[in-house]
Amino acid sequence: MPVWKVVSLTCLALLAFAGNSLLCRAALLNGTIDPASFTSLRLLSGAVTLALLVALRAGLAPLVARAKLSGSWLSALALFVYAAGFSFSYLQLTTATGALILFGAVQISMIGYGFYRGERFSLPQWAGLLLAGAGLLALLLPGASAPPLLAAVLMLGAGVAWALYSIRGKGAGDPLLQTAGNFIRTLPLCLLLSLWYWQAQSFEAVGVVYAVVSGAVTSGLGYALWYAVLPSLKATTAATVQLSVPVIAAFAAVLFLQEAISLRLALASCAVLGGVGLVLRSKT
Repeated sequence: MPVWKVVSLTCLALLAFAGNSLLCRAALLNGTIDPASFTSLRLLSGAVTLALLVALRAGLAPLVARAKLSGSWLSALALFVYAAGFSFSYLQLTTATGALILFGAVQISMIGYGFYRGERFSLPQWAGLLLAGAGLLALLLPGASAPPLLAAVLMLGAGVAWALYSIRGKGAGDPLLQTAGNFIRTLPLCLLLSLWYWQAQSFEAVGVVYAVVSGAVTSGLGYALWYAVLPSLKATTAATVQLSVPVIAAFAAVLFLQEAISLRLALASCAVLGGVGLVLRSKT
């Protein structure tokens, strides 16, 4: 793949990832939709979009036959936990805070998994990991500018679930087909969530649009773009460029949602992103 195309697709995918945080926060901030409905509509529209992409690539008949064999229920459960925790946490978290907690939890979880699997860290890597962990801890400690604890814990759980989903997806076969199968498998869980949250459901047209765009565009198409470019990127490069996602989300929130960035969040962001970057760069 030409370099210009790799760069372009990578940038679009990163914008899509940041867009998920922006769309979810915008929808919930204005009360245009409840978090359960946002989760269900996001996963449903993502499933439809991914299924159509697979169908366009392989034909509708092969899709029906192969979808039953794609993905797994455990991966679908991890995907659902991520999406639900993500939505409910954004009832109270700002866009930038949520993106930083999510990203930090994902990267630290995956780094920890690598250590569990026998990967040995150098001194700079240990320093980076401790710096990232300290940054997250400093963000969550009680204080005037600390995020609500329950919302922060939900986002941490979403990050761990996404890390598990990512780990299980490595080497699992065709990424697009696997992702489509996993999204489809979340639909019964979405139905249960919607039934459980039935009396609290509330949504307007704009909230539905945000949820569908989040599922179909920034999730479905975003993942498809990322998987298309991933083979052309080194593993460390792919991980490192994701450092930009919380930064993009923060600036977009300032621009579109008039959210302020506190000194505490800025310092925590430098610690988390700098620490993770140090760990990743020390691998090369």
